[in-house]
Formats: sequence, C-alpha cells, structure tokens
Amino acid sequence: MSSKTIRVLTLIENASVTGPARNVIEFGKMAAHAEEDLPAVEVTIVTYQRGAEESALARAAKEAGLAVSTIAERRRWDTKVLGQLKRVVTEINPDILETRNVKSHFLVRLTRLHRKYPWIAWNHGYTATSQLDETYTKLDRWSLKGAYRVVTVCRPFAKELAKLGVRKDKITILHNAVKPFVAPPTEEVERTWRKLGIADDEAVILAVGRLSQEKGHADLIRAAAILSGLPGVPRFRVVIVGDGPEREPLLRLASELGVTQRIKLAGFQRDMAPFYAMATIVAVPSHNEGSPNVVLEAMAAGLPIVANQVGGIPEILEQDATGLMVMPRNPDAMARAILRVLTDDELRERIAATATECAATDYTPQAYRRALVEFYQEILASRTK
Repeated sequence: MSSKTIRVLTLIENASVTGPARNVIEFGKMAAHAEEDLPAVEVTIVTYQRGAEESALARAAKEAGLAVSTIAERRRWDTKVLGQLKRVVTEINPDILETRNVKSHFLVRLTRLHRKYPWIAWNHGYTATSQLDETYTKLDRWSLKGAYRVVTVCRPFAKELAKLGVRKDKITILHNAVKPFVAPPTEEVERTWRKLGIADDEAVILAVGRLSQEKGHADLIRAAAILSGLPGVPRFRVVIVGDGPEREPLLRLASELGVTQRIKLAGFQRDMAPFYAMATIVAVPSHNEGSPNVVLEAMAAGLPIVANQVGGIPEILEQDATGLMVMPRNPDAMARAILRVLTDDELRERIAATATECAATDYTPQAYRRALVEFYQEILASRTK
C-alpha cells in the first residue's frame, strides 16, 4: 500500500480560496511526492464554473501544480451538473472521492457515486443565520449518512454530526495545520502601517475573518468601546481584515459607539504576513469555529491570542499558556482579557513564545500530511477486507 500512489478526487464548490480550500491545495502540493514510508497522493480538484472566467480557486490549484477539472453550471442548483459529475468522476476514476461542501455531499449521494468509490465527506460545521442555512443542514442529514467516512475539525462538530444521525465510528477528527511564519521585509510592514494610518505608539488588535454575523466582529467593536474607557489602557487600534455582508452594519455600529477612529476595516487581503507582523495581539470573537486558521497562523507568527471559548478553539489553545479564552458574546470579558495582555509584558511574551513552539510541533504541515495519508491508507485497506 505504501508504494502505490493514492489518487484522490476532491469536489469543492468554492470560487475563492477559503481556508478549507487553501488547506486542500497545500496538502496536494506537499503530498505529490512519496516521502519515507508515505506514498504520494495525487490530488485532482473538481470545481464548478459559471461563465467563461476561471475561478480564483482553480487558478491557485493549477499554480500549485494540481490537476483541475471544472463542471459548468448555470445557477446554484443546476440539474445538468449531474451528468457532468458522473462523467468527470468516471474518467478520473479515483481511489478516493472527497467532497468539501453541502452541495457536493448531496450530489454524490444523489448520483450514487458513493456506491462505487469510497466517499469521504468533509464537514466544517454549520451556520444558522438564515432559513436557507437551516435547509442546507437538513439536506446534509440525508447526504452524510451515505458517506464511507466523515471528517471534521473538532469534537463539538463531531457531536453535532452524531446528532444528525452520522454513526460515531464513521467520524474522524483532524485539525488543520499551519506553515512556519515568514516575516516580511520591514519596509513592507511599514508601508502597511502608513496605509492604515496607524501611529507608531498604537497597539494593533488584529481580527481576521469574513464579515458575517457568526464571526462576532460586532462584539469586538463593542469590546473596543469598553476597552477605551478602562483605566490604564494604552493607545490602540482594531484592524479587521476580511470582507462580507456585515461591512456597513459594522461601520454604523462603530459610529454609534463613538469608536470610528479606533476601527479600521482593511478589506480582504491576499497576503496576511504584514498584518501579522504589525499586530500586537490577535482577537478571535467568533460565535462558532472549528479549527480556525487564524488561531494557528497567529500562533505561528508568535502573537498572543484572545479568543472566544467556542468550537475547536479549546482543543488548540491552553488557557494562560498559549492564549486567553473568554465566554462568547461577552464584549466586557473580551475587553478585559485584551487589556490584560496589552498591559502585562511578561504574560504577552510568555504566551507568544509557548504558542509558537506549539504550532511548530503539533500543527505542522508534515504532521497533517502523515495523519491524512495514513487515514487514506486505512480506508483503502478496509475496502479490501
């Protein structure tokens, strides 16, 4: 088994390079060649395309050397993709078939492709911000019951899957990985400071994530307003990197609370290195998370973290050792935890150093590759019994 290349087809519907998509690309790039006792893994990404323009995901995968196939669709739930999907999967004939999103889970179950190939469905949790989200969750209840294995990123998500009817022995937990942080040139960091209009003596509280309600940025802005009135607080600025539907509501909230000058919405950024290099602390105010890349990236960059105690975050962070955790939806608690880090140099430096060491030992791409390849091998071995 170890000498044979494992061929994996990954069906993913994102057009942009989200965290899960980036993980797929990084794994495919690293695992393309056999190493020591691990076989090579040949990853083919299959994605959907509307119109003639190639998606950012497809371009990034090709640049990384991965094979990419596309399925043309006219709208979100286009029934004509069913025949295309069958043809693409049959032509590639993978050893393992993977899906990364709710729609792809449903299509594989609907086309009965899971009866021919060992099907791994990846679950990154659910949001419940709309009726449509709840419909997708109900749809997944049916889809995932047909998967050979379901992979998720933390114990709370695994428990939720079990409640949906997925057998516990089919669920595997695999946390994300992070590459070592490479500090950008000083002039690049200084250019970012100037662009954002941040003074040299201002501490930077960095948050990273899509501007949607479940990411809790409104709570962080409320925490900034509370922090502003606490005694002994140094000058600070909150920099939020990301874009999404909550941008205007967040700006209005900052204005209502009188902290507009303290809040900077930096938009989507392809290169995060200058932002991590300029940050004093990373805040994660999310209402729900799995194995968040921002936490791992902050650890690798040597930054102290104040995060909500949700999802898989308590599985990654150790309280007062690699970060500070507070109860979610509590801006006052987050403000006081941030103040503690900003004003305690010894605490800040100790947490940052311990977090960096943890990222470099427990969450390396090499460790992730080994865990995933051995998981593939176990699946293939179980199919031959």
